[in-house]
Amino acid sequence: MMATRPISYAVLRGQVIESDLIEFGGRGGDISFLAPDPQKIASRIPLASPRLMEDLYDLSFEDILDYLAELGARLDVNGNDYLREAREHSYATAPTTKPIMDHFFHDMPFMFDKERIRGMVDFNIGVDYLERWVEQEINGSKVGIRAYGARTLHIVAGNGPVLGALTVLRGAVTRGDTIIKVPSNDPFTTGAIARTMVDMAPDHPITKHLAVAYWRGGDEALESQIYQPHNIEKICAWGGFASVKHVTKYIQPGIELISLDPKRSASIIGPEALEDDEAIEETARRLACDFSVGNQTACASARMVYVMCGTEDEDIEKLKTLGQKAYDAMFDLPEVLTTKPKRYDPDLKSSVDSLRFSEDFYTVIGGEAGEGAVIVSHTSDRVDFWEYLGDRTVNLIPVDTLEEVLDVVDAYTQTVGIWPESLREVVRHKGALHGGQRFVQLGYVFNGPGLVGPQDGIEPMRRIVKWIISEEPSEGRKGFWEADKADIKVVA
Repeated sequence: MMATRPISYAVLRGQVIESDLIEFGGRGGDISFLAPDPQKIASRIPLASPRLMEDLYDLSFEDILDYLAELGARLDVNGNDYLREAREHSYATAPTTKPIMDHFFHDMPFMFDKERIRGMVDFNIGVDYLERWVEQEINGSKVGIRAYGARTLHIVAGNGPVLGALTVLRGAVTRGDTIIKVPSNDPFTTGAIARTMVDMAPDHPITKHLAVAYWRGGDEALESQIYQPHNIEKICAWGGFASVKHVTKYIQPGIELISLDPKRSASIIGPEALEDDEAIEETARRLACDFSVGNQTACASARMVYVMCGTEDEDIEKLKTLGQKAYDAMFDLPEVLTTKPKRYDPDLKSSVDSLRFSEDFYTVIGGEAGEGAVIVSHTSDRVDFWEYLGDRTVNLIPVDTLEEVLDVVDAYTQTVGIWPESLREVVRHKGALHGGQRFVQLGYVFNGPGLVGPQDGIEPMRRIVKWIISEEPSEGRKGFWEADKADIKVVA
């Protein structure tokens, strides 16, 4: 059939599916797209039997790296028609703007660099555990541990096209059977990667152990068919609270949930950062990076900034200066990092604008043109709508002590940017006890190693494998049938 709307292709274990297309509406109503009828392909999405994963163990880790390196070379958007098409469609569906999306696609091949992957895997799991039984003597036994791939369903978020690529990569290096449910605000990119894999090596085990498809979340007829222990062993769910909560209804013995649920992030700035004009200038530049890069769509983006400057009039004036300079610094960043938001949330703008009538309590810097805003609180209270801050809108909050800040750190706090460096030791320790999960120097929230280690307080790569134990008695260890009664010890 001749499609007049873009297609979200299903790619099932080396085969591209482009028949039985039906229409779906994209998130936000920006675009409608076609995708294979999920009911028609539901039975083909899961792996028929875990026995079929044996072919992945014919591959060495070096074989997997070679495959991924070749795939990365083919993911140059300038030479890949599938990715170029996905990028064009993503301009309409993505929460960020064209320059930012262009940069995401431009950098995708770098993710597949062999040495980068090797370092990531060794840091997270240890290559040896994926390749062989790692044995040691303990308590009179030889104990071997090996990480085996699992049948995992990944419900991927759509706030950046790299998340699909990361999921493909993680599935490959762990020798997993990977099902990816693509999101409605990026239903094209992961399919484009999978189509590239089919063109490259349709019969390769990694290609054959990838299934990519779109279905509407909440399609219970489909989900109740696929989300069963005989089909999958793990569900790795990214997304908002409602989406992750919905998935929990399918969790039962035999299915483990790996939840990368919604988080929020903040910054903590000590009094030294406002000591003089030079210090304020540097702090502002660092802060602008942490709240505006990627247009504040990531969980790691700062939304509240707690500044230990005090709440006297002269303190608030310093805070206003910091806010103005951070606002100005935002515009100095390259457009591949941040731009005027695609569509400034009208409810957020209304809330921001309402504060302009409360000059005794708030100073609002910017925001009139939907470009983002810095809100300076005059008291130690954050704005009432703090949970909905986004689109490059940040709240600076003056406090007297660190304890005031730590009281608002909890299990939903992902990243905390810290400045000056002298604060880091105490903040990361006390912040971790309160529930914070990542502590970085202010300005480096997005300029770091990437998603290579623990995330949201868990280790996703270690969680998507099965840790298998093999035991045998050490030499001289007696069996119960030949041991003296006094020698028998049954221990946990």
